[in-house]
Amino acid sequence: MPSGAADEGWSTWPAPAKLNLFLRITGRRADGYHLLQTVFQLLDWGDTIRLRPREDGVIRRFAGNESVPEDADLTLRAARRLQAETGCTQGCDIVIEKRIPAGGGFGGGSSDAATVLVALDRLWKTRLGAVRLAEIGLRLGADVPVFVHGNNAWGEGIGERLTPVELPARWYLVIDPGVHVPTAELFRAPELTRDAPATTIPDAFSGPSLAALGNAFEPVLRRREPRIAAALDALSPFGTACLTGSGGGCFVGFDGHAEARSALIRTQDRWNAWIAPGAPRSPLLDQLDQWAGSEP
Repeated sequence: MPSGAADEGWSTWPAPAKLNLFLRITGRRADGYHLLQTVFQLLDWGDTIRLRPREDGVIRRFAGNESVPEDADLTLRAARRLQAETGCTQGCDIVIEKRIPAGGGFGGGSSDAATVLVALDRLWKTRLGAVRLAEIGLRLGADVPVFVHGNNAWGEGIGERLTPVELPARWYLVIDPGVHVPTAELFRAPELTRDAPATTIPDAFSGPSLAALGNAFEPVLRRREPRIAAALDALSPFGTACLTGSGGGCFVGFDGHAEARSALIRTQDRWNAWIAPGAPRSPLLDQLDQWAGSEP
């Protein structure tokens, strides 16, 4: 059994959060979806998913995520989609231990769904592999594929065209201002910049920092949400403060843990703040390797 596996058929799987180190909108597709450029930084911090296969085909949310209706729960939808795509007759119980704030732009729902797809592909022995699972995941959400593949990545298209990139080791001070941002409404904002010039990977990485490329949603949310503006301002003395994704989460990066810890001490009395290390790859891949090593 891999580390963290429990008795009575349960196994435990990580669902890491992500940060968008920058995000720009370069246009729109004919179907109205926005074309993006971004870099996904996976974190060694996030939710935990516990799974227990069932032989009766039932897929049940055993605990966690109760605030989300079952028909909107991406973990349940992911399991049912995998079951339908493969004809698998097994089911599962799902427990979600939530740490990633909803609506913060940290990818919590997408990561949870990706972990369910990847883990059940192994537990059910459907063996579709990452490419097929990412295709299934894309129908659930644009961010699901990056979590399925499990690499820090340059993202284009609607975020699904991924090129793995190596990122330097960094520690991130993260603030959740407590603002649940409605993504669809934000994409409809008339003041949103939708025609930023496209850049390239070499040009983006040759600049002073990826954070300097900005986030298209930041000026919109600064005007609309005073708490997000205040959180960005609180982080600004420590470096280039950034918004992640289209949510309310804010962060700033540091080269070392000690610097990040010092900044946390100066902010945590006012904000829901924490430190999260960047991951060189998803901890879910490490768990898969460990699981494979334990199989007969």
